[in-house]
Amino acid sequence: MDRPELPLPQLHAFVVLAEELHFGRAAARLGIAQPPLSQQIRRLEERVGYALFDREPGRVRLTPAGGALLPAARQALAGLADGLAAARAVGSGRSGRLRIGFAASLALTVLPGLLRDFRRRYPDAHLDIREMTTAPQLDALCDRTIDIGLLRERPADVSELGFRTVLSEPFVAVLPAAHPLAAQRTVPLAQLADEPFVLLPRDVGPQLYDRITGLCEAAGFTPRISQHAVEWQTVCALVETGLGVSVAPGSIRRIRLKGVAFRRIVPGAARTRVAVAWRVDDRNPLIAPLLETIDGNPRPGHGRVPSPLRRHGR
Repeated sequence: MDRPELPLPQLHAFVVLAEELHFGRAAARLGIAQPPLSQQIRRLEERVGYALFDREPGRVRLTPAGGALLPAARQALAGLADGLAAARAVGSGRSGRLRIGFAASLALTVLPGLLRDFRRRYPDAHLDIREMTTAPQLDALCDRTIDIGLLRERPADVSELGFRTVLSEPFVAVLPAAHPLAAQRTVPLAQLADEPFVLLPRDVGPQLYDRITGLCEAAGFTPRISQHAVEWQTVCALVETGLGVSVAPGSIRRIRLKGVAFRRIVPGAARTRVAVAWRVDDRNPLIAPLLETIDGNPRPGHGRVPSPLRRHGR
């Protein structure tokens, strides 16, 4: 047997009359005349199949059927009000869910400030934060399993994605603390030509990998890679053991290991860039507020990180 559908306007009229127990006062509260209110109640009673009110001269009382309906009617109206409020909050970008992928090294730079500022502006938004290297982030964006990516060295051939530069930083040499070159303030990159290298695998960040190996080739050598590690913290730990040296983004200096030295490289003009990425056709209303949070970030070619992320820049 089909369950009767109860129109929300009739439920609203029923709840107001149940609270007032007076047709005149209920009609005034609803902003309608008394005859339309009486019609709404009669239609609802027809749908229910039983009288909801006892009507006596000068007196209105709930019947047992009306008393049984009242809690459910109130719950239905409250649920609708909550749903409308939630829909408006999500539609306006004040609430909802935003899935963010980030490269682990960015936890040392832009990520804390970005999340703190965003949460302060949009406290009702739910953030789903996922640590991912650059290549998996790009796949996840295209597969729609994340909404925002924070990655290094944006690709040039992904037309369905939008990008905005968040941070530009120099590269540094990563050396065992006991290495002879660690005694220098700067290290000519060519002096690392005979050293074994520890680097991220190319498949987890092709653009960054090619950027680093390209710097080495411009200095006159192809790096001899002896070990791979997926995260920069692991790269530094392997360098500390003496398994090799590395070239890394400058923010890696925030990883504090006693047995590792970080030195500026010469020439020092080369920089690596961090970008925020999103699908250009994504209709998640929280994307625009996140981009507004980082709207002061540097444009390509600039190294300064303006507010609100300046304090986390280097």
